[in-house]
Amino acid sequence: MNFLTRIIISTISVLVVAYILPGVEVSTPYVGFIVAVVLTLLNTIVKPVLIILTLPITIVTMGLFLLVINGIIVLIANHFIHGFSVSNLFTAIIFSLLVSIINGLLGIGQTDRRRDD
Repeated sequence: MNFLTRIIISTISVLVVAYILPGVEVSTPYVGFIVAVVLTLLNTIVKPVLIILTLPITIVTMGLFLLVINGIIVLIANHFIHGFSVSNLFTAIIFSLLVSIINGLLGIGQTDRRRDD
């Protein structure tokens, strides 16, 4: 699946979750697109650093602290994007979980299948 397809799926996920989850607001579909791009960049650049820095607590909590890291990533995006609003950390964690689930559901048929036939 190419990068643009993933961003479009993430944009749809962000817009759907913002519509159904109280405490999250996305003002326009364009802002939803920007949120998807920024979350992708933050997950690529910042998240690995946060995982390494919080490795001991992640091990102690058997990986559950990764949910908090995902919520923090959403709150960082909230800070930088005008038109995107998340009310608190708990809402950000639920937002990240729902976006991940919807991304997975929408991306099921979009896997790269290369065969050497």
